[in-house]
Amino acid sequence: MIKIKPIAKLIACFTALVGLAGCGAAERLSRIGLDPALSPVANPTLNDDYRPVSMPMPTPQILSTAPNSLWRPGARAFFEDQRAKQVGDVLTVVVNIQNERAQLINETSRSRDGSEKIEAPKVLGLNPSFLQPPSAGGPSLDAQSKSGFTGKGNVKRSENINIRLAATVTQILPNGNLAIVGKQEVRVNGDVRELQVAGVLRPEDIRSDNTIAWDKIAEARVAYGGRGTITDVQEPRYGQQLFDVLFPF
Repeated sequence: MIKIKPIAKLIACFTALVGLAGCGAAERLSRIGLDPALSPVANPTLNDDYRPVSMPMPTPQILSTAPNSLWRPGARAFFEDQRAKQVGDVLTVVVNIQNERAQLINETSRSRDGSEKIEAPKVLGLNPSFLQPPSAGGPSLDAQSKSGFTGKGNVKRSENINIRLAATVTQILPNGNLAIVGKQEVRVNGDVRELQVAGVLRPEDIRSDNTIAWDKIAEARVAYGGRGTITDVQEPRYGQQLFDVLFPF
């Protein structure tokens, strides 16, 4: 059996990473001078990362209608309810975060000194000459250690977000809750801004204008990012990212 030395493993990993970086670089080279392409409109349930929502459900209740009644159980209006309620229906998610602030400051300092000294003029009653240093009467051992650590951390965040995004109902849970997924792409000056939202909501929390606030969505996932010329300039180079991962200091 041929054993690969650790340095050979490191070289192999480095070569694989360079190959992956080369694939990304080739993709970027292929779109030089072109605007980033928009993703085609597709069924979100067919994505490789899509997973149906599974949550604990209460005991189902059967609603009975009264004879000659003009009202339907669960309806808010006299006429047909226009809010999203079936798979494929569309509703608007309102993300409104105003003046959300957070500030954290941590500081840690540690130091330690140690000193040890051992002298043995005689070992087991013997005083062999080869154990005696020239300037002492017997063997001795001196040890000193000193360590220090200082750490500081400061986090300051201030956010103002106001976004409206249409989402599609992808699943109806046994208790009537709705699972939604929404994605929006906007191309501006060679850069694509992507907005995604997903989560679980109660039909009762949908407003009469078929909108819902983001804080009414359980397991909410809101992502805002981009790709294109501006995003490429803002990201560190592949070599720098590799150096940050492998360099231990």
